[in-house]
Amino acid sequence: MLKNKITIIGAGMVGSTIAYSLLLKETVEEIAMIDINKKLLEAQIMDLQHSVSFAGQTQVHQGSYDDCQDSRLAIIACGIAQKPGQTRLDLLKTNAKIIQEVAKKIFQKNDDIVIIVVSNPVDILTRLIIEDFPDKKNQVFGSGTILDSARFRFLLGQKLNINPKSIHAYILGEHGDSEFPVWDTASIGNLELENCQYLSSEEKNNLFQKTKKAAYKIIEGKKSTYYAIGAGVAHLSKVVLFDRKTVLPVSHLMMGEYGIKNVSLSIPTVIGKRGIVKRICLKLSQEELNNLKRSADILEKAYQELKNQ
Repeated sequence: MLKNKITIIGAGMVGSTIAYSLLLKETVEEIAMIDINKKLLEAQIMDLQHSVSFAGQTQVHQGSYDDCQDSRLAIIACGIAQKPGQTRLDLLKTNAKIIQEVAKKIFQKNDDIVIIVVSNPVDILTRLIIEDFPDKKNQVFGSGTILDSARFRFLLGQKLNINPKSIHAYILGEHGDSEFPVWDTASIGNLELENCQYLSSEEKNNLFQKTKKAAYKIIEGKKSTYYAIGAGVAHLSKVVLFDRKTVLPVSHLMMGEYGIKNVSLSIPTVIGKRGIVKRICLKLSQEELNNLKRSADILEKAYQELKNQ
């Protein structure tokens, strides 16, 4: 019987911060963590366990893939991390082998589990898992541009002096250098930003560039990003566990939307207890559509290069 339980594969800064964010939200009964670095894993578990007194009764423990048997959700956050100067696509060759093997072990234990891929490059890794397990494609999705969109809304809110929760705006496409903002449907409450005089074209471009370059700046300063993605994946987890049917820009295999097939990238998607419920096709301008197709082309090229190695 499945429990309100999550198994996290990877106890580095991203995996452990996801676990910590889940503890603070008090939405899960049990968290099992897996990592090949047993010394790191033991230290992270101890530290997390010592926070439980301040955050409810969640059980946190060292786990194995057997823990997937009664988990409703598995989060893949392992693999090598992005270093200063690297793009996310630079990580592909090494992380592809790791993540495909991890997904195989997860599904061997539990056919019904939902998998959230966080490891980078998230779009191609998500595609590889779906291709390995096509009958489970709706149970697998990547964190995609949820973080990029959160950064975007934060910067817009800071600029306009408005709570980011009241701003509805997406970054779509690749979680990487070819991502792009969707301005035509961006709104404050129900007021479209395009119909406002709040932002000039130059200001819009500056906000987007800050959004796109944020990860590089953070990595340069402290080697990795983890707080925001931890909070974002904890939010995604809650959506799955409680079947919230929430629209979020996650990475999943395109099946003809916007004329794009068999490439995993981010568009708004309804998420529920079984994973993907449906994709939502926003009305895109011609420029935005071109940007989406450019993202798809870049990801397809990287995928083909990996396959030809």
